[in-house]
Amino acid sequence: MRGLVCRLGAVASLVVVGFFAVSLPAMADKLMLYTSQPDKDAAETVAAFKAERPGTEVDIFRSGTTEILAKLAAEFSAGQPRPDVLLIADAVSMEILKKENRLAAYKEAKLDGFPAGAFDPDRTYFGTKLITSGIVYHKSAKFQPTSWADLARPELKGQIIMPSPFYSGAAVIVLGAVTQQSGLGWKYFESLAANQMVSARGNGAVLKSVASGEKPYGIIVEFMALNAKAKGSPVEFVFPKEGVVPVTEPVAILRTAPNPVAARAFVDFLLSEKGQRMAAKQGYMPALSGVPSEMGLPPGGVNLMPMDVGRILSTTDADKKRFAQLFGE
Repeated sequence: MRGLVCRLGAVASLVVVGFFAVSLPAMADKLMLYTSQPDKDAAETVAAFKAERPGTEVDIFRSGTTEILAKLAAEFSAGQPRPDVLLIADAVSMEILKKENRLAAYKEAKLDGFPAGAFDPDRTYFGTKLITSGIVYHKSAKFQPTSWADLARPELKGQIIMPSPFYSGAAVIVLGAVTQQSGLGWKYFESLAANQMVSARGNGAVLKSVASGEKPYGIIVEFMALNAKAKGSPVEFVFPKEGVVPVTEPVAILRTAPNPVAARAFVDFLLSEKGQRMAAKQGYMPALSGVPSEMGLPPGGVNLMPMDVGRILSTTDADKKRFAQLFGE
């Protein structure tokens, strides 16, 4: 009798398990992405990822890198961080999160063909492309700049705009890198303030202003200017002779990611050849060697401005405060 009861209990358990297995739908694969990509690029990136991973549900919060970090800080403070993965402008922002122990290491990420400087040695974040900042100007502008120093020329007074480091992660890098250069430094930004340069909420606002002729000159990420030019916008982009300021648009998985499997799959896709070719078609310089760029680059390649990311991180708060004193937020 005891054996029969046990067997009946086992059968009952199987029936219950079988009932729930049949009655309850499988949990959907979900991913929460926080990104500073432009809306169109973010939509294309998600669509391409979902094509590789059918059935994955992806939610997006899109804003400037600085605003994303502020939102994350509030979520961390409340104990309710939402994102699985971040895709934002720059390594400095990722270093801040890494120092706070917010990022998960992904040791298995496939990085063959990526330059060492494109990813964190501890593999907590990975550069997905090379984005540089330089000078954009309207085609009707009387003067055609070739260097950063040219923006300080008196005849350009009141005609220059740049994105604010209080909104744009790329602008944080521009500010930190340019002020590190011996021939430029803070004296350069003081000369831009004297030349009545203004700041805008982001790179998109800079492009709109220059393309309309409101401000004939601006500091901007190159892909926005080159893509706009290819579509007929009356703008030109200059790779300044002192060097362009590079960012790598890194991707990272949060330690608190609710869906780490989907997050790793997203990172894998961005670092794959298919993901890198997608980046090239969007008008970026791919980070993976062997994947050709489809953007118009100057003969002889691009001169990158040297910079110390650690030093930029250590001076970011002071740099923003000083920038605000010169240009406002």
